[in-house]
Amino acid sequence: MIEKSFVMMKPDAVSRRLIGKIMSRFEEKGLQLIAVKLLQVDEELASQHYGEHKDKPFFSGLVDYITSSPSLAMVIKGDDCISVIRKIVGATNPKEADLGTIRGDFAMDTGRNIIHASDSPSSAEREINLFFNSNEIFDYEISDQGWIYE
Repeated sequence: MIEKSFVMMKPDAVSRRLIGKIMSRFEEKGLQLIAVKLLQVDEELASQHYGEHKDKPFFSGLVDYITSSPSLAMVIKGDDCISVIRKIVGATNPKEADLGTIRGDFAMDTGRNIIHASDSPSSAEREINLFFNSNEIFDYEISDQGWIYE
């Protein structure tokens, strides 16, 4: 099933100049980038994005972290892409993430774990709508689609 997911390279990925390396992992897998935006997340957007954690002791640290420097927000499309992206990204705790995953290769600490990826279709829809207007998402055909999907 073709679906869309939200992915965000967090401030540590942007500041460490890992955008190209990370983005290429999704493209090389055959996933399609249909929206990309470099942005400075403000406190209001951060609070909405991390709203499910608002009563947890680490909430203010999450907000401080995500608002500290620019992030790169993306919408990615592909067959079962939410679960595929989560496998590419790796475990939330980078010390438990397999080598070969983004977090396993580039991160050391849960508090600086490089990247966010939606965990369900409902989260993807909510997060996409938080970060993108419909006119910023480009649903187009890719020329090598026949080589990626049967």
